[in-house]
Amino acid sequence: MTEPLNMRWASALSTRPFLEAAVEEVVSQARSTLDASADLGFVFISSAFASEYSRLLPLLRDKLPGVSIVGCSGGGIVGMTSRGKAREVEEEPALSLVLAHLPNVTVKPFYVSATDLPDLDSPPDTWTELVGVSPQESPNFVLLADLQRVNDLLQGLDFAYPGAPKVGGLASSGMLGSGATGLFCLDRFYREGAVGVALSGNIVMDTIVAQGCRPIGQPYWVTEGDRNILLAMQEDDGSGLPSERCAVKRSPLEQLQDLVQNLSEDDRQLAQQNHIFIGVAQNGFKQTLEPGDFLIRNLLGVDPRVGAIAIGDLIRPGQRIQFHLRDAETSAEDLDLLLRRYVQASQANPSPVGALMFSCLGRGEGLYGEPNFDSQLVNEYLEALPIAGFFCNGEIGPVGGSTFLHGYTSVFGICREKE
Repeated sequence: MTEPLNMRWASALSTRPFLEAAVEEVVSQARSTLDASADLGFVFISSAFASEYSRLLPLLRDKLPGVSIVGCSGGGIVGMTSRGKAREVEEEPALSLVLAHLPNVTVKPFYVSATDLPDLDSPPDTWTELVGVSPQESPNFVLLADLQRVNDLLQGLDFAYPGAPKVGGLASSGMLGSGATGLFCLDRFYREGAVGVALSGNIVMDTIVAQGCRPIGQPYWVTEGDRNILLAMQEDDGSGLPSERCAVKRSPLEQLQDLVQNLSEDDRQLAQQNHIFIGVAQNGFKQTLEPGDFLIRNLLGVDPRVGAIAIGDLIRPGQRIQFHLRDAETSAEDLDLLLRRYVQASQANPSPVGALMFSCLGRGEGLYGEPNFDSQLVNEYLEALPIAGFFCNGEIGPVGGSTFLHGYTSVFGICREKE
């Protein structure tokens, strides 16, 4: 009797400029590598093929009947070459295909339109009905979207499926496309909404969220805020709690200006070049905060009249924040640290079989000055792990137990068996 196959994962990449030839190449390569029946496919297509998005699924369906396929367009495409090397293709035609053999895993693709989204005060059942999966199944989610209310979708899914891993990104067009994006689910091509897949059963999706920033100065407690406007903050005295002592009243802008003046010359230049961000601690009462404890948000502007700072997210009193800097070296060190931690923490777990990568359009060669940096760093730590994905308009991944839409980030969903 034939032994049952374990979970398998294959990733293929083509840079052929004609869609039929690209589909033929990735299907042939992925099938050969997988050497098993495919239960799920992910497809990521370059915006160079924007005029042919509607032809993609029929071409794949002819060659992969019965395979559930989910995917989207991207301004850059990530996949594995025929030589087993990870590659990030930017500003060129490209098509990437994942085929996965998933024994004892339930695969549930779904599509959500903007009009389908429940109100945020709706009960959890309305969200589970939308997806069609019970929370008791402990699903793992991959989400691909072109949706204005994407944050509502993430909050609703977190509400209905607390603790469930959710990764993905916003479909993008990049410099090569017409500006239009594409979403793909089963036999349908969509221009807007969200497509996704819920995976439950004998599967675990580990997540890495590399925001590429390092903290500067010390943490602060928010003492006054109005929506996304930081009006007052107090230096953290190291106790892990707001101090009750009466401090000299200084505006957030004044405190930021003092911080910048005390930086090294290199860091001061980064700050003056708009490379400064704000990290919002997701566990504000943790006495010692580490890089992974922060949700990084843009510093949108300042109001010199009152010394206020505008942040790219809602802010409220009682939160703990810290200013951060981002550059290529910091982004590289951040991902390197997170991968090292992941490898050390997962030594007792089954080996991963494949990974999905969702990276910001602002990363890649434009950030690092060299191609394939993030994906090949993953392959250095997780040797020859099949990887695929795309460059996004926003990246979806968890920080501190909740799911957020990020920028300038690389998010990885690393799949393995439970046992």
